Amino acid sequence: MQEILNIAAYKFVAIDDSPVLREDLRARTQALGLMGTILLAPEGINLFLAGSADGVQAFLAHLRADARFADLEAKESWSAAQPFRRMLVKLKREIIRMDHPAIQPAAGRAPGVDAPTLKRWLDQGHDDEGREIALLDTRNAFEVDHGSFEGAIDWRIGKFTEFPPALNAHRDEFKGKTVVSFCTGGIRCEKAAILMREEGVEHVLQLEGGILKYFEQVGGAHYKGDCFVFDGREALAPDLSARSARASARASEDPDLAIKQ
Repeated sequence: MQEILNIAAYKFVAIDDSPVLREDLRARTQALGLMGTILLAPEGINLFLAGSADGVQAFLAHLRADARFADLEAKESWSAAQPFRRMLVKLKREIIRMDHPAIQPAAGRAPGVDAPTLKRWLDQGHDDEGREIALLDTRNAFEVDHGSFEGAIDWRIGKFTEFPPALNAHRDEFKGKTVVSFCTGGIRCEKAAILMREEGVEHVLQLEGGILKYFEQVGGAHYKGDCFVFDGREALAPDLSARSARASARASEDPDLAIKQ
């Protein structure tokens, strides 16, 4: 029985009351019996939660009652066991660290492409303007090793802060192509797309909702392998089934912690 609902969600939006919001969300998740991680920063919110369906939906309803998060979208998957050991609500400088302060996603999102459209482009071998598609994996190298889109560009970065210098070294390779950046759930590829546009890459899109939304909407077409996730499930297949069923998501017990930050 797949009784545990897992969600991943983020939103870039200005937050100036993080300490107060932290206590509110901590109390709400504890009351609903949820486990996982919520990150709060001046640039927005990033969360990974798991629990009963009723509990997760109640939490989302509470969060969306705040006007800042009214349109927050969540990627959903199910598991037989709780993949987290505790509930953490953390305050951070960035909800995904890039160390590039000029990037302010709340000021405007990068244009995106949805999963069905990307699949259609990959089926036909080009976008609707006839340009070649360059799929850019913005994840860390060890994540890519679990699976990625066929033919995707992989710069073998060890952490996301290495993305800006990698872009500087490779951006001329994108001339005349439509670049589609992608990641697990959308947050890294959104920041990456904004940076690429600022750096003069002409045709850049982000994959809306990342690999998880792609799996949810169109399955595994043009994708080889699994998608690594930062919890006890380890990785998800294109049908969103979990490779593992451990409660192992405590960062302090994770041997890869140093390259995730």
